This record gives sequence, C-alpha cells and structure tokens, in this order.
Amino acid sequence: MQKCIVTILLILAGHSVNAQVKLLTLNELEQRAAKGKDTTYVVNFWATWCGPCVEELPYFERLNNENAKKPFKVILMSLDFKSKLKTDVIPFVAKHKIKSEVYVVNETDQQKFIDRVDKNWSGALPATLILNTDKKVRAFYEQAFTYSELLKAVETHK
Repeated sequence: MQKCIVTILLILAGHSVNAQVKLLTLNELEQRAAKGKDTTYVVNFWATWCGPCVEELPYFERLNNENAKKPFKVILMSLDFKSKLKTDVIPFVAKHKIKSEVYVVNETDQQKFIDRVDKNWSGALPATLILNTDKKVRAFYEQAFTYSELLKAVETHK
C-alpha cells in the first residue's frame, strides 16, 4: 500500500516513476552477479547529497542505454540512509528520470560493507565496481568519472 501511495504522490507531483527503488544487501548483489555469468555489471555507489555523484549519473544512464541489447547492466547503489528511501531517493530517481536499476544499500555495518566491496576503499563517494563473473573481472574505482573515462574503464574490463 505504501508503495502505491508514493507512486501516486510522485505522479501527482508531475513525475513519472520508471524505476523501482528497493533495498539490496551486498550478498544479494553478489548473487545476482554470479547468476549473470556473461554479463558485465557496472555498480556505481552514490548518494543524493553527493555533488560529484549526481554530476556523473547521466554518464551511467547513457552507458546503460548504449549497451541495452548487450549482456551489460548498470546498477546504481545509493548509500543514502534507508530512512531516506521514500523521502529522498525515490523522488530523486523520478525527478531525474533514471531508468537504470536503483537500490539503497541495506547493510547494518557500513565499514564491513565497504571492506567487502574493496579493501582499499576509503568509503568516499562516488565509487564504481565493474564485475564480470565469466571473465573473472573485479575492478574498483574510487573516483568521479567523465563519460570518456567511464567508457575507457568499462572497455578495459568488458
């Protein structure tokens, strides 16, 4: 019922909702990547309050659109607090018309989560993880990207 109310409110506010925003654990993300063996996953860790994150989101959207017919998937993992899902993340996704998959990280121990993503990650945002199970690819970038830098990083590991 609450999801319907949020959807109705966003439509009334002039936003169409194309993306479902759900909670996701790192285990669930890893299981998903393991099932999509030949798929390259580009997982961007971001937050609605992070200026550089918001600036680069259109690059990830473009990358996702350009690879729509390939075994390729962009996943946007918001590090906003779970309590901000309905008040901040869902309206942000609707306002910016984000079509990539969007999740809010559902972990209780942030440091353990950060260490599991990459032992060298300081926790700073934005950060991006490129995964491909078949090709044994796991590349981590703790930086903001321009579109050409993002494209180069993905092509290197695709």
